[in-house]
Amino acid sequence: QVQFVESGGGLVQPGGSLRLSCGAQGLLFRGFAMAWHRQAPGKQQRELVAQITSGGSTTYADSVKGRFTIARDDARNTVYLQMNSLEPEDTAVYYCNTSPARPWGQGTQVTVSS
Repeated sequence: QVQFVESGGGLVQPGGSLRLSCGAQGLLFRGFAMAWHRQAPGKQQRELVAQITSGGSTTYADSVKGRFTIARDDARNTVYLQMNSLEPEDTAVYYCNTSPARPWGQGTQVTVSS
């Protein structure tokens, strides 16, 4: 059974940066499109934040373009999300998954607050 493991979240001030990492047990990322999603407080739906194809092509939500960068290292079976110029509106639990999605992991909490 696939289990995603996200890490790197925390509390950061507005304008700060964080780098999230995602690994998985039971799945090799090579060959899959991978994505980061987030679920903000009080929201029932997860929002697609960024996606990277197996070939390395990337797409981003308009709200994070120019601030977030998704990357993958298939040799390490890891997907990253570099988040710069963080805003309070970025506060959420961040999840990674394949695209299309499999069962979700626990996510990692990102809180942007002064």
